[in-house]
Amino acid sequence: MDDIEKELLERKKQLDEIKAPDELEGRLKLALDAAPVTKKVMPKWVMTIVALFFLSLVSYNYNGLAYYGKKIIGFDDLMGGTLAELNEEGMGQTIGQQVVLEDGSQLTVDGIMTDANQLILYYTLSKVKDQEDITFAKITGFLTDSNRGAGTSMLNEEQSEIKGELFFDPVSPFAKKLMLEFTKLTEGGAFMSGSISFPYDPNKAMQTEIKQNIKKKVKVDKGKINFKTITATPTVTMIKGTVDVENLDRVQLPFDKVELLANGQSVELLGSGITSSLGGAKFELRFSALPKKLDSLELVVNEFVGYTTVNEQIPLSTTAEQPFKMNGYDLWVKDAVKTDAGVEITIATDEDVLLDDVSVEGQDGIVPLETTLRQNYETTENEKVVKVRTLLFATDALPDTLQIKGMHHMKAVGEKIEIPVK
Repeated sequence: MDDIEKELLERKKQLDEIKAPDELEGRLKLALDAAPVTKKVMPKWVMTIVALFFLSLVSYNYNGLAYYGKKIIGFDDLMGGTLAELNEEGMGQTIGQQVVLEDGSQLTVDGIMTDANQLILYYTLSKVKDQEDITFAKITGFLTDSNRGAGTSMLNEEQSEIKGELFFDPVSPFAKKLMLEFTKLTEGGAFMSGSISFPYDPNKAMQTEIKQNIKKKVKVDKGKINFKTITATPTVTMIKGTVDVENLDRVQLPFDKVELLANGQSVELLGSGITSSLGGAKFELRFSALPKKLDSLELVVNEFVGYTTVNEQIPLSTTAEQPFKMNGYDLWVKDAVKTDAGVEITIATDEDVLLDDVSVEGQDGIVPLETTLRQNYETTENEKVVKVRTLLFATDALPDTLQIKGMHHMKAVGEKIEIPVK
């Protein structure tokens, strides 16, 4: 080691042995606290550029996520129309959560589609055996108690796997975990209850396209319909309201002739539901999704359930080939026979007709209707659907005439409601 290196080592040793005075730390702190704070202000034009860059980045990432979304695989035969298109666009959420049941079968929640109107769930039940059955009640979670609506399923050729599509009420946007409750029939005939939990990302729910009030009332023959709201989402269009109609339950599908027109074209009616409550009957109408380019939207009540007084006496000699005209509607007398229970008369009418205050008249006088024994639907040679039922009358003698005082049926309304497109 030369003299320079020795000198440097000696100086380093001296520096290492130097200690700062005890009061130095306090003095330095006081000096720093007293020093003025200088802030650098970013020019407004720089802030604007940064903000625009940030927004464009967020927008780009959102579109990218939507475009590269994952498809729910294996349900092409169950999905149709709008749902198939949304799945192709990756608008669903893949799940893949599985649970093995007590009997060895395996239940998988494959994926879901969600929006403000509904949740659609796709599941697979594998390793199934003969005569197995599974039903689903509801989905629960944070602020969520979602009842099941419609559903469909199919069994593969090997009869070893079931794939299904289930529709539920919408779930809470605050839920992060959902639970599907089910009941399964085992080989021994016993029912087994269970559940499967799966993650849920509310940020991936599809956005609502239209949500607005209608607030229009339509007067019909025996009351009124109050159309309240419309909510259109990518999967379905929902119209809700209340109905106060005296004979609402006298036909099978009272809302079947209510039509939604988008750009002048009829939107498919998927179904309707009516629930009773203390405040009256509530209804919801489910239509297909609206077109992406929407210029006009109209709600048309073409027909609704009504009542007509007829006061007709129909000779029972009338044959089935010769319908009796009853206020513009056809009625066929197909058969009239005596039985141990009384006289049974089989008739056919239009499918939406329900007869009121029915009796027969003959040698035993006027005998009122006892009960309806059987009812089904048939298609005539000219493709007309008719309702066939057998009426029982407590009499021992074949009567001469069938008396009908009135009938409940679909009646023309022709009211149109324009819904503003916002």
